[in-house]
Amino acid sequence: MKRKVLLGVLIGLLIFSAGTSFAACKNTMALFTAYKAKRLCSDVFISMRDPEIIQSQDLAAVRAFPAIIDYAGKAVTVTFQGKIRKRAIYREGCGCTLVNYATEEEVLNQARVYVEPRPRHPQNVPWPTGDLTPKAELPAGVDKVKLAEAMDKAFSEPDPKKPRRTRAVVVVYKGRIIAERYASGFSQSTPLLGWSMTKSVTNALIGILVGQGRLLIQEPASVPEWSGADDPRRSITLDQLLRMSSGLKFIEEYTKNSDATCMLFGTHDTAAYAASQPLETEPDSKWSYSSGTANILSRIVRGAVGGTSADYFAFPRQALFNRIGMRSAIMEPDASGTFVGSSFMYATARDWARFGLLYLQDGVWEGTRILPEGWVDYSRRPTPKAPQGRYGAQFWLNAGNPSDETKRPMPLLPTDLFFASGFEGQSVTIIPSKKLVAVRLGLSQAKGAWNLEEFLADVLKAIP
Repeated sequence: MKRKVLLGVLIGLLIFSAGTSFAACKNTMALFTAYKAKRLCSDVFISMRDPEIIQSQDLAAVRAFPAIIDYAGKAVTVTFQGKIRKRAIYREGCGCTLVNYATEEEVLNQARVYVEPRPRHPQNVPWPTGDLTPKAELPAGVDKVKLAEAMDKAFSEPDPKKPRRTRAVVVVYKGRIIAERYASGFSQSTPLLGWSMTKSVTNALIGILVGQGRLLIQEPASVPEWSGADDPRRSITLDQLLRMSSGLKFIEEYTKNSDATCMLFGTHDTAAYAASQPLETEPDSKWSYSSGTANILSRIVRGAVGGTSADYFAFPRQALFNRIGMRSAIMEPDASGTFVGSSFMYATARDWARFGLLYLQDGVWEGTRILPEGWVDYSRRPTPKAPQGRYGAQFWLNAGNPSDETKRPMPLLPTDLFFASGFEGQSVTIIPSKKLVAVRLGLSQAKGAWNLEEFLADVLKAIP
């Protein structure tokens, strides 16, 4: 009976599905096991959530896989039938890392330096850098009733078969928080996984290094695997990686053993896995969404920062997070010590909103330029081969076709809208023409459970 239940769980798994051969099935079980170890570790030690709730909601599909949480050692071990064992360990300031093809000692020795988040007392520092928000009336013209209706709808559950599970919403208009709500069990201080929104943060780190003169986006990317004189990949530029037009072969699927799942949960070096892929087409001849290229970018950041692992681990906080008050933000590295820049970053809803506000303000924060001049415009410039003008440089767009902007991904919304987007319905949306940033975090696993366009259209009804 237990075996039948387990098989039923696996069949219904939304993230992976078992292969037909024994070898593929065995590999799939390892991915299941690793996925649970990593997610449970991060949600327990970063988000500080109840493991029973995590396993019954976020990890329901792999609940049957036994997990041991070591609170003293800050680690999670998950097994499958006593034959497959995966372990993830937590480090202060670094989050959780899967110990794949490495020892715990090797991972722990990468860096033991902790950079303190700033500001130290955010409750005493005014928003947006701190959490002290004014109690004054909403900005003129904001419709309170329509805004409340939009929030109520975002947290409603109209279809029990397709739960939305909205967990946090923060709406910022003209620099002020005009709406903020959390589901039961979540709060202003709960960091949540952004999944592929991490790609947009990787964009920011690249931009900072470009501003410092340490990276040039139109030059060939610094990738050791492509250094051979006759390697056709050696001409791929940083710009082509940022725009997902590198031509590299990469299967971005989450319904089978694909490059994406194997890279994230079956390797110890995500960038090396992605960089090993061959060319499928000529660079700039095709747009193809790829988490692999984001992890190559993350390793390029590592090389540009230089120095020790400690220097690299400290870079996001010193160069970005602390400068705009993103105290909770944690980018998690793989076992090789490179941030998983495609997928693994946690932050509170307010910190995700701060990130969006930085881009709304053209990379300037309280009078100080964080991103180089022109970087935001570059990031939201449509990639030529991306259909409907839907993708820029690690950001999704709503630009529409060059010849007909009415043919755009979200026709109900403005063409200048751009956004960071993550699995299960995570989003940070920036609409410059409306001076608006909207953050939504949740667990919308069923197809069609969450409609971002509808949510944003409802919010815009309340904005003058």
